[in-house]
Amino acid sequence: MPNRSPPARSQILDGELLAAVDLGSNSFHLIVARHNLGQLKVIDSLREPVRLAAGLMPDGSLDPVKRERALACLARFGQRLRALPTERVRAVATNTFRQMRSPRAFQTAAEEALGHPIEIVSGREEARLIYQGVIQGIRETGRRRLVIDIGGGSTEFIIGEGDLALETESLQMGCVASSRHFFGDGRLGRKRWRAAVTEVSAELQQFAADYLMRGWSDVIGSSGTIKAAGKVARANGWYDRGLTPEALASIRDALLAFETVEAVALEGLSNDRRPVFAGGLVVLEAAFEVLGIDRMQICETAMREGVLHDLLGRAQHRDPRQATIDALAQRFSVDAAQAERVESTALTLFDEVAPAWHLGEAEHDWLAWAARVHEVGLAIAHSSHHVHGAYLLAHSDLPGFTRGEQEVLALLVRCHRRAIPVDALQALPERLFYPAVRLTLLLRLAALLHRPRSAEPMPRLRLSVDDRLLTLDLPRRWLEGHPLTALDLNQERKHVKALGFRLEIA
Repeated sequence: MPNRSPPARSQILDGELLAAVDLGSNSFHLIVARHNLGQLKVIDSLREPVRLAAGLMPDGSLDPVKRERALACLARFGQRLRALPTERVRAVATNTFRQMRSPRAFQTAAEEALGHPIEIVSGREEARLIYQGVIQGIRETGRRRLVIDIGGGSTEFIIGEGDLALETESLQMGCVASSRHFFGDGRLGRKRWRAAVTEVSAELQQFAADYLMRGWSDVIGSSGTIKAAGKVARANGWYDRGLTPEALASIRDALLAFETVEAVALEGLSNDRRPVFAGGLVVLEAAFEVLGIDRMQICETAMREGVLHDLLGRAQHRDPRQATIDALAQRFSVDAAQAERVESTALTLFDEVAPAWHLGEAEHDWLAWAARVHEVGLAIAHSSHHVHGAYLLAHSDLPGFTRGEQEVLALLVRCHRRAIPVDALQALPERLFYPAVRLTLLLRLAALLHRPRSAEPMPRLRLSVDDRLLTLDLPRRWLEGHPLTALDLNQERKHVKALGFRLEIA
């Protein structure tokens, strides 16, 4: 089968607006930019210190007051975004969403308030997006760099060169979480401080040796805690072309001169940052000690700019998900010729039914990627390879993919043969369930038609839909020459029925 080109993407025109929403554990951010000559110019930004992580209860539930505060903030953001089409907005949720016992219920309410889908990203995907944001705000030197971003619920560490993140790690300690953990009663003290730094340092040891072996030339810090530390250092004359261990020691000593968090009054420290500054500074001091940092430059851009530029990159065919799928297929020695045959047929069927089923660019990509790796599980065993493949996709780090996208991809591979686990599909949120069911039907047909693994060209395929009736039109002579495929298609009727559809072969 020849390679198929993806459908033409909806080009971003000069003057169009794009928006990114960063739902962090400490603050919610909205940034709006105008596209002009391939560049993005920020024209509006909003920030609200929601402190969602402070409302996360030990059992994983969310405090009702924090919940309502978050939804009210998202409703305000939604008013600003009301005129923008969905494909020009990307909203990303981070650590606190990941830690919720039942994130889907809150995610649904949050999407309704915002008026746009919200994607929950993994810690390493968060790190990748942070790195993409940071490189928008620094001068390219050609040197390897270490980027540290202390958020509300987690801290991300990235080693990168140019626009490529080489190593990504996410530590489950941020300014809100650490402030609650170490200074929950509001009291400060040197003994408590040293114990806190020791505990965070122990967590950093998990990856410190590997990072030190990789090495770097420059260290860059981003987001609230580090920018706040820079402001305090500048206001007090401790800033020397960046943050240094000596500057951090001075900030720490000044902070510990106060007995309680509430009493802290440091020049340069804002009132809304004060409740979570101690916890963030503990993480920063531990990182300096364990990683041997002698100077850190501070960057104004962060994850929200990364989300914005990732959105632009997808529209300009610079999608990291494509490289991720190609690398996965290569790593597990997927039969490229067979994957290409299945992909081509699946996308031919997609083109036949996309208008009737309201399938767009996103669904096209999901189907193509699922086809390319639908046999990835063969690297483990032939028996139940669709189950093995689904496990690999669900539990691997897939740069560029959100949790929802990864879940859909895994389910498509899981459902491409044998009995369909309908319950697993029904567990998807509604906005993912309907396209996942339809893509499952298309991938199953494509895989079935290529079960002989033959390079013989397929005949002209026609697939039509009428409500829940699927009619696949194949030349009768071709079917007579392929009796096993004809038998498989006949048996496929019962599998399709499990999803509430009927299949007819014309």
